[in-house]
Amino acid sequence: MKNITIGLMLRISCLLAAAAASSWVQTITKGNKNITKFHFYVHNLDGGPKFPNTTVYGVANASITSTSPTNFGHIDVFDDRVTAEADINSEQVARVQGTAAYAGLQAFVIALNMNFYITSGEFNRSTLGMAGHITAADLLREVPMIGGTGAFRLARGYADSSIYSIDLATGYSVLEYKIYVIAHSDEVVWTGA
Repeated sequence: MKNITIGLMLRISCLLAAAAASSWVQTITKGNKNITKFHFYVHNLDGGPKFPNTTVYGVANASITSTSPTNFGHIDVFDDRVTAEADINSEQVARVQGTAAYAGLQAFVIALNMNFYITSGEFNRSTLGMAGHITAADLLREVPMIGGTGAFRLARGYADSSIYSIDLATGYSVLEYKIYVIAHSDEVVWTGA
């Protein structure tokens, strides 16, 4: 009896640990569609060269960027850590890499091109692509998900993002993302040459 109780306790512990570890991603199936929700945090370190762990770098400016009130024409590239929790030291589940181009003459508008490279869990090595427009002043920003690779070939969806926290002195911000993508479970994927 004691062995059965210990075995049951171990199974419950394993199930709870697995549920906690995968709380950042959930998939449900409806008919032939898999709907996957991601909830994670992007750590944006835009401190410039004076900070050792910077993940965002400016790579281009237009001729009017220095006089533009909206930073028009400036382009950043980034490679940010993505974690399951808001704490930067929590489990890394992905990297997000891409560009942000300041594209508004009258308002802080950013044209984003981003790829989430999943590094953990059942979707390890799959990617999700995002491209769209955000207005920096919006509290909640919605951006289209335009596809992916691996488990997300031919996927589509959207992402909601918001600023979780920001430290202007160091340039460190945490962005909260909720991504919803739909992929067809019976989708024909071209595997030949």
